[in-house]
Amino acid sequence: MSNLTLDDATLECLEARLGVRFEDRTLLAQALVHRSIVNEADLADADSNERLEFLGDAALGLVAAQLLFKRYPDRSEGRLTHARASLVNLTTLGEIGEELGLGDFVQLGRGEDLSGGRSRASVLGRAFEAVLGAVYLDQGLEVLRELLGPILIRELNRYGWEGPAKDYKSQLQEKLQATQGATPAYVLVSVQGPDHDRLFTMAVQADDQVLASGQGSSKQRAEQAAARAALAELDEGEGTTDVPAAD
Repeated sequence: MSNLTLDDATLECLEARLGVRFEDRTLLAQALVHRSIVNEADLADADSNERLEFLGDAALGLVAAQLLFKRYPDRSEGRLTHARASLVNLTTLGEIGEELGLGDFVQLGRGEDLSGGRSRASVLGRAFEAVLGAVYLDQGLEVLRELLGPILIRELNRYGWEGPAKDYKSQLQEKLQATQGATPAYVLVSVQGPDHDRLFTMAVQADDQVLASGQGSSKQRAEQAAARAALAELDEGEGTTDVPAAD
């Protein structure tokens, strides 16, 4: 790679969040190089985090499958496959990446950064997969399993076997564009609590009018909650009740 690197203090901060100390920190640094910065920094294509993402995706799938296989000995292959899919989908991984604060570390091209890449689920989820690939290469499968086990169990407890809630943001955007020709925007209202237990409040607005607000343990969850509340308000105004109840 070129001399595009994160300093040791920054990498140590991320190591502390992960609970993993790397032998080779260049692996962790590479896991944070988004493809959008490759041309700007005169890097080779292989210097981005995509190869580590490829490896991390496979390692994550294996760890998730092993955990489910051992934890639920009475479940069929079909149900285990469904549960694994709920754990390894990009929405789930993006939320995990946000909770780890990967947006503070990922290296983006200027355009991707200005367009909100640091909070985008696809960027954070793929960076998380790349970090997992780096952990696997540097520390092996057992350390990776120790890192992922509590995270995966937490996600199962949070969502059950169905994965994250419906994408209320997409539903709201489609509804507003169809009925008002407007696009929703999300605004951070407040952040409460310590770093390990934060509560975000987000408001959703359209045409400078606040539609609703919502709370969650990450910005993405709070945005989904706000979108769901806005849908409920709009549907109530139309005399409909097609927004499903919260899980």
